[in-house]
Amino acid sequence: MRAAIGSATDHINLESYCIEDDEVGRAFAALLLEKRAAGVEVNVIYDSAGAFLTPTDFFDRLRDAGARVVEFNPLNPLTVGKRDWCLKLRDHRKLLIVDGVNAFVGGINISEVYSSGSFIRRRRPTARPSGWRDTHLEIEGPAVAEFQRLFLDTWRRQDGPPLMTAQYFPELHPAGEGVVRAIGSMGGAEGVSEIYEALLDTMREATSHIYLTVAYFAPDRPLLNTLKGAAARGVDVRMIMPSTTDSWAVFHVGRSYFETLLEAGVRIFERRGSVMHAKTAVIDGVWSTIGSTNLDWLSLYYNDELNAVVLSEDFAAKMDRLFADDLAHSDEVKLRQWRRRPLPARALEWSARLIERVL
Repeated sequence: MRAAIGSATDHINLESYCIEDDEVGRAFAALLLEKRAAGVEVNVIYDSAGAFLTPTDFFDRLRDAGARVVEFNPLNPLTVGKRDWCLKLRDHRKLLIVDGVNAFVGGINISEVYSSGSFIRRRRPTARPSGWRDTHLEIEGPAVAEFQRLFLDTWRRQDGPPLMTAQYFPELHPAGEGVVRAIGSMGGAEGVSEIYEALLDTMREATSHIYLTVAYFAPDRPLLNTLKGAAARGVDVRMIMPSTTDSWAVFHVGRSYFETLLEAGVRIFERRGSVMHAKTAVIDGVWSTIGSTNLDWLSLYYNDELNAVVLSEDFAAKMDRLFADDLAHSDEVKLRQWRRRPLPARALEWSARLIERVL
C-alpha cells in the first residue's frame, strides 16, 4: 500500500474504519502529505468511532495541506446536518485506490494494532501474542472501477466536499484471468447485506468444501442453518476462529455456538500465536472472498462493509494453501472436550449471548 501511494501521480482515495495516530498511521499521513505537496489529489474517509482516540489535529494536518477528509457518521449528532443519524451505523470498510488503477481491500486498518466491527473501541488483547493475522488483496484491472464507484458513493452520502478533477476512471484493461466482483453493503439499508446473501447462496450450493476464517462470530439463524446443512450434505466445513481476541463479548458469543456446530459435523479450529482478524472464505476451489465483513450482527446489519469476490481456480488454490497454513497453526476443538469446558466459561458464553445483537 505504501509503495502504491508512493507511485501515485493523479489521486489517492483512502477509506478506513480505523486510522490511528501511531507509527503506522503517522507514516501513512506523511506519505499522503508528501504526495499532496507534489500535486496529487488526496481524499480520506475515516469512521468517527473507529478513529475515536485519534486526535483531531491528525486529520487537521491533512486538511491544512489540501487533502479532503470526511468523518463518517460523526459521534456528535449535532455535526451531522440533515442526514439521519444512528450511533450503530459505522463505516467498517478498508479500501485504498491509487490513480484508479490499483485497489486494496480486506481486513487491515491503518493501525499497528487495530479494532474491528463494533461501534465502540475495542481493547488490545491483554496477553498479546506474536501479532495479528489478517488478509488483504491488491486488485488491478476493470474491477478497480467498481471499487472506485463505491468510494465515491460513500463520499456523496456523507456530504463530502467537492472533489477535484482527478481522473477517477482511467481506461482499464484485463490484468488476469480471474473474475472479480466488488460487493459493498450499506449499514441500515433495508434487507440483508448483499455480501452476506452472496456467501449464504454460495455455501448452500457447495459440494466439496467451505473454508472460513472468522474474526468475530455472532451468527443469526440462517447462517447457522446454512453451515449445518452443508455439513449434513457431506461438505467439508471448516472454520478458523481466534483463540484470543480484543473483544471478550463477541469471542464468547461465538464460542456459545460451538457445540451445536460441532454436533452437526462442522470442524472448528482456533488460531494460536496470533489474533485472527481475517474475514475470508473459499468454497469448492473456485469461489473466494476477502473483505471487511464479519459474521456478526453489527457487520451484517449496521456497518458499511466491502468485499471482493473472486471466481478463479488458481486464486482459490492460493486461498486453500493459505487456509492450510493457518490450520497448521491452529488447534482443533473436539466435541467431547468442548462439552467438558468449565462452568465459568459457560457463564461467560451465556452472559455474552444476552447482548449479541449489539456486538
